[in-house]
Amino acid sequence: MRRAAAAALLAGLLLTAAPPASAAGRGPEGWAAGTTGGAGGTTWTVHTRAELKEALANGGDPATPKVIRVVGDINGHEADDGSLLGEQDYAPGYDLGQYMSCFGEDGTTWSDTRYDYCKRQRQLRQTGSNREKAQIQLTVPSNTTLVGAGGDARLLGVFLTVNTGTNIIVRNLHLEAPVDHFTTWSPDDGTQGSWNARFDALSVITGKHLWVDHCTFTDGRFPDREAPLGFHGERVGRHDGLLDIEDGSDFVTVSDSRFTDHDKAILIGSGDGRGDRDRGHLKVTLVRNLFTDIAQRAPRVRFGQVHVVNNVYRGRTPLYALGVGVESALFSERNVFRHRGGTPALAVADYGGEHFRDTGSWFNGRPAGLNAVAGALGLGGEVGWDPADVYDYRVLKSPSAVERHVLRHAGAGRAKEGRPHE
Repeated sequence: MRRAAAAALLAGLLLTAAPPASAAGRGPEGWAAGTTGGAGGTTWTVHTRAELKEALANGGDPATPKVIRVVGDINGHEADDGSLLGEQDYAPGYDLGQYMSCFGEDGTTWSDTRYDYCKRQRQLRQTGSNREKAQIQLTVPSNTTLVGAGGDARLLGVFLTVNTGTNIIVRNLHLEAPVDHFTTWSPDDGTQGSWNARFDALSVITGKHLWVDHCTFTDGRFPDREAPLGFHGERVGRHDGLLDIEDGSDFVTVSDSRFTDHDKAILIGSGDGRGDRDRGHLKVTLVRNLFTDIAQRAPRVRFGQVHVVNNVYRGRTPLYALGVGVESALFSERNVFRHRGGTPALAVADYGGEHFRDTGSWFNGRPAGLNAVAGALGLGGEVGWDPADVYDYRVLKSPSAVERHVLRHAGAGRAKEGRPHE
């Protein structure tokens, strides 16, 4: 009954009207086809966080079309006077070591009375987290193109969000994921507990018609391997995801971008119990992206119809690349995996899903056989949809062609000049 119900659901998803296919070279391929961003609107050129915030507000009419050109570095912690804010500015007196000590040596149980400072540390962590969020979060409204000017535009420590916005382009930007100065230790998360950071580099909540193109997502200057030691000899987790797409977001394409040096890269879907919001949505295309030294979630999918085509995965051996979650329909096509000493089993993981299909992917230069890998996990070989029935797109058909294109073109600073919507 479970499989029959899921198959009926997938068939119903195909009845949802797809966006019009774009002409070659005139916009995004895949689910976001037809997205135009702020084309034809006011052009802003910004150099500081304050200027970027002003441009996003667009003179009190944020949804009117606009193109925002980012020049150089913009730091999310930059105050209006140009100074950079830090942990003690958000919560004077907060101390990570004291916060941790209030859980006990094994990190299992918090107590406000374990030490005389515990209650205050708990309050400081909550206050500091809220103040940091208020400072670094910048929300992109509808009908906006946010584009890096030249090859060195960077958003450093900015928590960039889309919240119910539609028709948005984010292009040619280097996005360094924010460090959560007030990350939370959750003793009951997993077998030994886990750190849960709050901020993504880009978080899409109920966003529709979004194109992310030629961007670079990374932990940058603050990799978790250099974070302070936490419980059980593990590093404190100060980053959340690089890109999250949640809460009924739809018609999204991520193309020619780099995701590098991070744990959890891309999450599609809010949670296993959020079908009321996500079911029938989360239509996402990932095309010609480079994933380097990513541990997992490239992507992890719940509920969505997701097409992963001509991407390259390389670097350190991951926990997994493609996570197949509840009611998801993940169609993998001609992706290239290169992980020395690894096996194709690294490419696919079952997170409560049933439907996965691969066409023509390669692992270390040979056919990956991912359908057999998925079958061994109990994932069926049909996903109930075929991207070719929904939109036009081009496919690179040899591993050398995929790698040559992706390594040459993916990432910020590599977009061809003169593309539309800039």
